[in-house]
Amino acid sequence: MPEVRIKAEPRTEFGKGPARRIRNDGRVPAVLYGHHTEPKHLSLPGHEVLMALRTPNVLIRLEGLPGGVQLALPKAIQRDPIKGWVEHVDLLTVRRGEKVKVDIPVTIVGEVVPDGLLDQQLVQIAVEAEATNIPQGVEVNVEGMEIGAAVHGRDLVLPAGVTLDDEPDVLVLHVLAAPTAAEIEAEIGEAAPAAPEGAPAAAEAAEAAPAAAESGQPESGEGSG
Repeated sequence: MPEVRIKAEPRTEFGKGPARRIRNDGRVPAVLYGHHTEPKHLSLPGHEVLMALRTPNVLIRLEGLPGGVQLALPKAIQRDPIKGWVEHVDLLTVRRGEKVKVDIPVTIVGEVVPDGLLDQQLVQIAVEAEATNIPQGVEVNVEGMEIGAAVHGRDLVLPAGVTLDDEPDVLVLHVLAAPTAAEIEAEIGEAAPAAPEGAPAAAEAAEAAPAAAESGQPESGEGSG
């Protein structure tokens, strides 16, 4: 995975007010920690951070800090719930050759048999990899996979130097029998709400209304003799 270079600046003011001012300047508050060192409080350029974080487990090369260049991985990202802007980032210091534990995406390619239904249980899987060689994901080819077939953690083909950091028996995906049209209709029928007990059906009420109007109502012009 390529390194993304970002120029960082140390920050000495903390709290909501200073953080708001940093964001108003188009930057993102961040904290760098790890390797039993004191956390370092930084500010980063907002647009560059947003673009970098589009890549899962992106390796960030922080430049411009006292002590020289630092390599880091994003560990916690706080975003604006509406606009999606990055509001804060926690970064973990890493070193070349160091092993780290991360989650990588599980990508499906191909199609199962026509009468099968793919049930993907995991969209990401935990692995251990060298910090500067984290795979962007793992692919699972399900082309022609039959009903009843399954893929577990131990079945994943991981790149060299990457090992599974989850249970070997963890279920990644399996293929179920697709429901028939009759089964779908039956399920929809069971889900339909029943009429309240004792309440007349709408059709019965509609039929009863004209009958009530006809009985006991004299026509216009009738009178006693």
